[in-house]
Amino acid sequence: MTQWTDPSSPIRFAILGAGRMGAEHGHALMGLPDARVVAVADPVLNAAHKLARLTRAEAVYGDPLEAIKDPQVQAVLIVTPTGTHAALIEAAANAGKAIFCEKPVASSLAETERVMRVIQQTGVPFQIGFQRRYDTAFAQAKARIVAGELGQIEQFCATGRDPAPPPLEYLKGSGGIFVDQAIHDLDMARFLVGEVEEVTAVGDAKVDPAIAGIGDADTTTVLLKFASGAQGVVMNSRRAVYGYDVRTEVFGSQGKFVLEATPKTPLLAYTQGVSMDHYHFFMDRFKDAYRAEIGAFVAALRASQSPSPGMDDALESLRLALACTRSLKEGRAVRVAEVVV
Repeated sequence: MTQWTDPSSPIRFAILGAGRMGAEHGHALMGLPDARVVAVADPVLNAAHKLARLTRAEAVYGDPLEAIKDPQVQAVLIVTPTGTHAALIEAAANAGKAIFCEKPVASSLAETERVMRVIQQTGVPFQIGFQRRYDTAFAQAKARIVAGELGQIEQFCATGRDPAPPPLEYLKGSGGIFVDQAIHDLDMARFLVGEVEEVTAVGDAKVDPAIAGIGDADTTTVLLKFASGAQGVVMNSRRAVYGYDVRTEVFGSQGKFVLEATPKTPLLAYTQGVSMDHYHFFMDRFKDAYRAEIGAFVAALRASQSPSPGMDDALESLRLALACTRSLKEGRAVRVAEVVV
């Protein structure tokens, strides 16, 4: 029996990163009888102490590496800045701790592959944070597609728009719009339809010229050619004045599934015309999915099963995002297999 499958005590977690996602995952862990937060780490100690009080964690660290070394810690949730993920994953894996990490593992393929080798060598459980896979609508669409309800999949369309761009300082280290934002829609393309063979991307800075100044775009459109022969399109923007906008359609020979941008409140007001409210941010729209993915991670540890999505999904979704980045910069179609270390 491993340290994670012992039913006599909850799995002891350290949360590495005490920002908004650290708090979100802390709430999720508190609702699980098989999990307990025993440590919180963040260089901003005030934030770490605040999250520790919320989660009733006993230990607070300014350095996440110290939390990993804590012998009480059996598993870690990594919600630190992207540039720190790879080193923390490697440290946790070498310490024999189970790992949940928000996407991406790293912004480069070489670093991601290096981390994958460490995970494989140590054999520790690993899950990447693609929370849409645990959203009720996306998960049900996947199950029904696998069951053959749509027949042969022929077309895929996804839209992902944020209400406003993040600060420029964040964008400078984000890896670009495809790695930072569109990767969720690209992961859904892989999840619902299958692997993508070729991409053609266009885009520019329509929201803020300063984004072009750092070599990035804020408005993009990507054409996808799937290995199955299906066609696809993914559209992204850093600005939607009406709020967070995520919609997906999968079309097949026997029909289609539409995952629409649902109202936050299930109410349509028929007064002066028809009106409804709208989700303003991703944490609001996918709150239940965030809770579900953490629950699934803990359940996989308890059952001694491999968590999903894992390192393969982290690597291949990043490869796809980097193919889009290359296509945009080089102004040509790019085969995903071209993107290698």
